[in-house]
Formats: sequence, C-alpha cells, structure tokens
Amino acid sequence: MKIFADSACDLPLEFFKENDVELFPLSVLLDGKEYEDIVEIHSNEVFDAIRQGQQPKTSQASPDKMMQTWKSLAASGEDGLYIAFSSELSGTYQTAVMTSDQVREENPSMNLAIINSHCASLGYGLLVKEAVRLRDEGLGVQEIEDKVRTMASHMEHLFTVEDLDYLAKGGRVSKASAFFGGLLNIKPLLHVEEGKLVPIEKHRGRKKVLRRMIEMMEERGSNLQEQTIAISHGDDLKTAKEFEEMIQEVVKPKAIEIHQIGSVIGSHAGPGTIALFFLNQTENE
Repeated sequence: MKIFADSACDLPLEFFKENDVELFPLSVLLDGKEYEDIVEIHSNEVFDAIRQGQQPKTSQASPDKMMQTWKSLAASGEDGLYIAFSSELSGTYQTAVMTSDQVREENPSMNLAIINSHCASLGYGLLVKEAVRLRDEGLGVQEIEDKVRTMASHMEHLFTVEDLDYLAKGGRVSKASAFFGGLLNIKPLLHVEEGKLVPIEKHRGRKKVLRRMIEMMEERGSNLQEQTIAISHGDDLKTAKEFEEMIQEVVKPKAIEIHQIGSVIGSHAGPGTIALFFLNQTENE
C-alpha cells in the first residue's frame, strides 16, 4: 500500500524517505524563482527573507506530478491513500481529486482514497505518522482511511504568531483580524476551525500566550497523558524547547515532538510562530 502526503505536514524530508511515504511538494516563489518545499529550499531561507522585508508566495502541489503519480499507482495495482493539506488553505486537495478522477476514467479499478485533512503543519503531520503506523501494522486502506478521518476531526491546532500581518498579506486571516498584531507586545492566539485559521484571543507577552495555550489544551484535550502531542516553530527552537518544558510540568504527555515549520506554511505564518497540536478525543473514549 502506498501512502502520499504533501509538504504542508511539516515533517522532515528524512521521514518520507525512511517510512516509504511519497511526497508532493508545494512550491515557494522567492526572488523570482520557484522552489519545491523541503526538497529545494529550507524554511530558514524563507524566514530570513521575511525578516529582510520580502514576501514569499506559495502555490499548490504540481498537478502534472499528481497525474503521473496516480497513473503509476493505477498501473501497479497497489492501493493508495493520500492525506491532503486542508482544502480551506490550499487548492492541493481539489487538484488531487480532479487528477485522480481523470486517471480513474481509464483505470476504474484504481483504489485510491483521498482525505481532506482540514489540518495543517504538525496537526496534519500527526495524521500522516498514524497512517504509517497503521499501514505497518497491516491494516488496509479502508480501515486506515476511517481511523485517519476520525483522528483528523478531533485534531486541535493552537498557535501564536509574531505578526498577524504575515497571515493577512497571504489572505489566511482577514486584514481586520490583524489590527491588534504587533501593538504593545500583544500576541494573538489562533486556532483552526473547519480548516480555516481563526484568531480567538489576544494576550500581552509571549509567556502569557504560551501559558494560555496550555490552559486551552487542558480544557480541550482528552487523555493527554496518553497522547503524542506536537510543537512546530518558525525558526525559534529556543522558545519551542521552553514551551515543551512548560507543557511537561503541567500535562506530562506520552511524548512531545518538535519540528520547524516548513517553507510553505512559514511563508504565511512568519518567523517566531509557535504552534501546538493535540487531540480533543481519543480512541479510549
């Protein structure tokens, strides 16, 4: 069985190689040149460019690459599962459905499940890792699809950014929502609602907003001591590590994973972003 994911899951390139997951890179346009996320550009370069006043642009995964990938899958006779970046934040999911429908016209027996994760960054990445675990346990496409869809529907995203203007410029939040960003050390707290980024609170200072994120995780989370939760950061490992220690003192989850945000999401969220991902319901309930 083949598993596919795109670069917006913010898992490192080594993960794809080591776990036999095929990558669809989204693209970043910087200095007039287009780069494949993860493969041809590191997010450090994107964050440095943003700090220098540039505004990188992004685009969805290549339709041609998807078309060729589905044709190869159909020819191989293997089953396939593609977990896609939230359709509210990218056209990649719609492109996957369109290209697979075209391939299926000539290959009606192709067994490919496509999931709109409604997730981003490591919230999406945790879904991909769970799909790999289930595949390696020997589960079939339908079982994995059902479990991943359920997990996706319970994935919480909480995050704060240094400057909401980055998200506003990229159209990821409304310009009206960005008015308080950057003023008087006010830090916004956002979450993902139905696949979209939504500002929900504002706090004065980084430590206060991080503490509030932990409070909200306790309020929303379920069986946190049995979960692997994730932290992604916009070129700010120091704060991510401090955040990890704060979480360990309060929650003590089974494990905490930390990864840097990739180039595509980083182009919109900007440097200094800190994001937290966990489940509000688990299989034990």
